[in-house]
Amino acid sequence: MAKGRELKGRIKSVENTRKITRTMEMVATSKMKRAQDRVHAARPYALVLREVISSVYSPDVADRFPLLRQPESVKRAAILLITSNRGLAGGFNANLIKEARNLIVRLEAAGTATELHIVGRKGLGYFKYIGREVKTSRTDITDKPTSADAASLSDALMDDFAAGRLDAVYVVYAKFNSALSTPPVSEQVLPVQPPAREAGKQGLQRDYLLYPSADAILGELLPLYVRNTVYRALAESNAGEQGARRTAMKNATENASEMINGLRRTFNRARQAQITQEIAEIVGGAAGLQG
Repeated sequence: MAKGRELKGRIKSVENTRKITRTMEMVATSKMKRAQDRVHAARPYALVLREVISSVYSPDVADRFPLLRQPESVKRAAILLITSNRGLAGGFNANLIKEARNLIVRLEAAGTATELHIVGRKGLGYFKYIGREVKTSRTDITDKPTSADAASLSDALMDDFAAGRLDAVYVVYAKFNSALSTPPVSEQVLPVQPPAREAGKQGLQRDYLLYPSADAILGELLPLYVRNTVYRALAESNAGEQGARRTAMKNATENASEMINGLRRTFNRARQAQITQEIAEIVGGAAGLQG
């Protein structure tokens, strides 16, 4: 019965694993709901910021703001990659790293020098492993990102851009469409693109009374807009991470159930074979005594 005892041990081991994966699925589902609420709260705010900037923007005003500077050529760019600190999320981090690598290749092929800023242990570990220089890294941002976290990431990049040390800043993050759809995206956050030009409304000007002035309003809104973009990227990546982990743990739980069923069938067949053998031995022994 050694094989039967071995199968029972394997069944018990897989059952314990299934309990862990099911618990992790439930935890990820709970965290995803809260992260999804943060994403839904951040998106309308970003939309309103863009509308206000569009309302007060004009070319003569833009010339006085470094964050609106449109360089003739992009000689140096910064890439902010947002990954997670933990694994067990399927291909979530691998897809983000692949997107960042593709962006680096595209920029460097165009003659642009790049510097890498990373959030999360997974991205940091990969680029250290391949020997890529990482200018800054953060592994202390939790699954509840705050506006202060976004400011700490974006303020130094805005200072470098305003001083002319950078010509562009990109952020690579997971866009949260749903629990099953979190594609990696690359978004340029600096220079801030004039919203009216993006929307194809260059000639549209509304009649506003601006107080204290358009310069003062833009001076406050532009850094706020960049910080909010980075915050939204953090929130969406966190929601995407929880969604990916929930899906991965759900699949792991289902696979464990299938494995348990297969092991139980094998155990039952082995047990039936043993019983059949024992009956045959008893019958054979009885026949021998009668003969």
